[in-house]
Amino acid sequence: MEGVPPSYRLAPATALPGLARLLRGLPPSCGPVRLIGVDGHAGSGKSTFCGQLADALGGAPVLHLDDIASHDALFAWTERLLSQVVEPLGRGETAHYTPYDWQARGFGPPRPLPPAPVILVEGVGAGRRALRPHLAHLLWLEFPHEDAWARGQLRDGEQQREFWAGWVPAERRHFADDPSRPFADLLVRPLRRGYEVLPGPGGSPGPDQDVTHGDGPPAMC
Repeated sequence: MEGVPPSYRLAPATALPGLARLLRGLPPSCGPVRLIGVDGHAGSGKSTFCGQLADALGGAPVLHLDDIASHDALFAWTERLLSQVVEPLGRGETAHYTPYDWQARGFGPPRPLPPAPVILVEGVGAGRRALRPHLAHLLWLEFPHEDAWARGQLRDGEQQREFWAGWVPAERRHFADDPSRPFADLLVRPLRRGYEVLPGPGGSPGPDQDVTHGDGPPAMC
């Protein structure tokens, strides 16, 4: 990808601000907003990464797709996202979305999301084909799916065992039908401290773009 070295490490003290500058310098993609998709398998660390990146961006808003999805629509939430968030932002207006309460199993009162220079959209499916035309950049958390799912289940505990039993096959079906990784501008690999960021298949045409059709690096899964 033009302007991105072949490989560089994101360390909290130095390189995250550099990535923030890169994202702020992109052309707006949704009205006045640069929508940045952060996708990856459940449990891969997307929320943690987005929290750090949002801080580096000076407090950029983060839209969690867990607020858009629901028990009845784990992945069938495209129209809600477009109508409640993308279309208003595209007009330069404040979006209002109704966050889902996973405990109460219902949608809450509308929550405002004003236009901002950069908004991070974080969650499984953030790089789906219906959303990509509205993204300024797509980042993929490079973490083996089996390890990510195991970490997610450990995090959520026994009370979510039934949910995960349904989630894993649903995520497999989603990425088989609508993969994100092949279109990622950047791959973000978590390290012990910080991150390594690599140009993604979608941002640097070459052998990887032709070979990688799934949502997991073959050598790691």
